[in-house]
Amino acid sequence: MLKQSLLLIIISLLISPAIADSENSGTERAIFAGGCFWCMEPPFDKLDGVISTTSGYTGGHQENPTYYDVSSGRSGHVEVVEIVYDPEKMSYEKLLNVFWVNIDPLNNRGQFCDNGSQYLSAIFYIDEKQKKTAEKSLDALKKSNVLKGKIVTTIRPASKFYPAEEYHQDYYINNSLSYKYYRYRCGRDDRLKELWPSNKES
Repeated sequence: MLKQSLLLIIISLLISPAIADSENSGTERAIFAGGCFWCMEPPFDKLDGVISTTSGYTGGHQENPTYYDVSSGRSGHVEVVEIVYDPEKMSYEKLLNVFWVNIDPLNNRGQFCDNGSQYLSAIFYIDEKQKKTAEKSLDALKKSNVLKGKIVTTIRPASKFYPAEEYHQDYYINNSLSYKYYRYRCGRDDRLKELWPSNKES
């Protein structure tokens, strides 16, 4: 177990610089907020072209926030997932499509059973190209009239991303029973089916 933990740490250290230097490595990043970050990793992890997903925090004023800081609602940060992907295999448009059908864009209090500004849905754009693509995606969703209500998901400029504590990463894999219970208790899947009855991306 100790050897395995050390190996994971070493791999993490090797991967982190590559993620930080994504512009030079041929990869790109996307940052989405959709409530509990545990639930936002699975739909993206299964996509061909997605290299990694990392749960974390962004959008606030506090430096190096902890989960306690963010969950208190006083840090200004939002729970997010950072996605590193290969643009040769995966488009930002596709990521946006997957994002929309895995959140409740009508909830102005948070997401599902989690209320508070730290759980609000948002798209954090990295550059102007992402901003325009996100705005186009939002406009198309509004015009489609698929959702019966006001879409409150915001589009915001990305600020510094802080990875969440290690025990939050891949929570749905490492703590599958707890994750499934939380997701069920939160009513996430029932609400998603209600909002997106024809969806196959969640």
